[in-house]
Amino acid sequence: MNELREDGFLKERLDMVEYQLRRRGIRDPRVLAAMARVPRHLFVPPQLRGEACADYPLPIGAGQTISQPYIVARMTEALELNGTEKVLEIGTGSGYQTAILAELAREVCTVERIPELSEEAGERLSSLGYTNVRFLVGDGTLGVPEEAPFDRIIATASLPRIPNALLAQLADYGIIVAPIGGRGFQRLLKLRKSGDGFEEIELGECRFVPIIGKEGW
Repeated sequence: MNELREDGFLKERLDMVEYQLRRRGIRDPRVLAAMARVPRHLFVPPQLRGEACADYPLPIGAGQTISQPYIVARMTEALELNGTEKVLEIGTGSGYQTAILAELAREVCTVERIPELSEEAGERLSSLGYTNVRFLVGDGTLGVPEEAPFDRIIATASLPRIPNALLAQLADYGIIVAPIGGRGFQRLLKLRKSGDGFEEIELGECRFVPIIGKEGW
């Protein structure tokens, strides 16, 4: 996935990258390039395609949303991807964050509790040529033990706390990025595993829909 996708929304994506991402502190060139490449307008309902690159989240159905571009870039940059990682994504949604991860990581395993969203996202990414993503339906708060360990884990909806199951499935020196807090507002946290401990970095306030699950809401 090395070339910019030529479509009617390329200018909007390039403007999005410049004004919403680069000028707000996103520095990783691979993240910026991936955000410019992935056709975000294909991940929102047809009637909202004109707003696809706007600086706010959009509904995608089933009570779920696609996060605003800056939040996607911020969380992705925090994962520190170099192309060799196996990534677990909790909450597939429309598959937009999944596609960004697929551009930047070796392998992505993404879990969604709503079968229809998982199926639609899988078809969407397949049509765009992604072959390094595995789509699963289930309770993402439990992770995917049979696929562990994961070099990186990202939760794309809010959790009251980081589930022990996910901590256990993270590889040594791996990174988890997740919004943690109440149902209204959360803190975006980055945890790096080192031996038996975790280094925690707070990345700022955020607001996500909740993850429903045994170790979620």
